[in-house]
Amino acid sequence: MIKHASKGPKMEKVSYGGWENCYRLRNESVELIVTSDVGPRIIRFGFIGKENMFKEFADQMGRTEGREWMNFGGHRLWHAPEAIPRSYYMDVEPVLIQEIENGLIATQRPEPTTGLQKQLQITLLPDTPVVQVKHILINHNLWAVETAPWALSVMAPGGVGIMTLPPRGTHPEVILPTSTLSIWPYTDLSDPRWVFGKRYLLLKQDPTIHSPQKIGIYATDGWAAYANLNALFVKQAPLQYGEIYPDLGANFEFFTNEEILEVESLGPVDAIPPKGQISHLETWTLFDNVPKPETEEDVIRDIIPLLQ
Repeated sequence: MIKHASKGPKMEKVSYGGWENCYRLRNESVELIVTSDVGPRIIRFGFIGKENMFKEFADQMGRTEGREWMNFGGHRLWHAPEAIPRSYYMDVEPVLIQEIENGLIATQRPEPTTGLQKQLQITLLPDTPVVQVKHILINHNLWAVETAPWALSVMAPGGVGIMTLPPRGTHPEVILPTSTLSIWPYTDLSDPRWVFGKRYLLLKQDPTIHSPQKIGIYATDGWAAYANLNALFVKQAPLQYGEIYPDLGANFEFFTNEEILEVESLGPVDAIPPKGQISHLETWTLFDNVPKPETEEDVIRDIIPLLQ
C-alpha cells in the first residue's frame, strides 16, 4: 500500500487486466486505474463497483509486446496532427509512476522515433467525482518540434457523444461565422448515427455499423460528453482564444466505429523548444443516473442542468 493522506484519495498498487503493476486511485465514489507496465494510460475510470466508462480491448489486455500498435482502450496522450508512423509509437514499455498530492504522475521514456516524451499528471478530487489530467509533451530533440497535445478517451460501446455548437444568433444582426466543422474523407453526414441539432451535435456508437465516422469542431463552450451505462462522462478543456488548433481548427473531435467512440480534445499548435514542454489540461466529471439522449431536446432536459 502506498502512503496517502487520510482525508485525500487513496492509492494502492494492484494487478488489473493481466498487468501486474497498476495503480488504483479512488475516493468515496469513483476510481481510476493507471497502468505502469505500458503507457502512459488510464485504463479504467468509473464509479466504484460499476462498469468501466472506457473501452477495454480484451485481446490486448495484459500485453507488453507486439508487432503492431495496440489501442488497449482507456485514455491516452498523442501529439497532433495524426500521421503514420509517427502517431503510432508502440507504447508497450514500462512508465515511471510518482506519487503527488491527491494523485500521481505517469511518465513515458522519450520516444526514440520522435524525441518526444509523454507525461500524465493525474489528480482526483478528494470528495467529488472529478479528475484533472494534465497532458505534457517534452521535447528531447536538439531542435524545436511543432505539434499539439491530443488527449483521447476511448469510450465503451453503446453510448452517445454530445458536442456543443457555438452560441446561436439571428440574421442580419449576426453576419459572421462563429465556428468550423472539420470532416474527414470518410465522414458521411447522412449516416444515421449523427444527430444535428440547433445547439448540440450527437453521435451514437452503434456496434452493428462498421464504417468509421469522425468530426472535429471549434467548440467555444469548451466541453464534450458521452452518455452510457446510465452515467455521463463530461470532458472540459477550455478554448484558448486566438491560438491555432490542428485539423482545420478543431479543439474537440469524435471518432467512432463498431467498437468504440473516442472523445478527443486538443490543445493549440505550438513549437516546443529543445528541452521545453507544452501542456494541455482536461477536467473530467462523472454523473450517475443519466439516461442516454436520443435527441437535442433530451440533452437540454437531462444533461445541461447538470453542467449549470
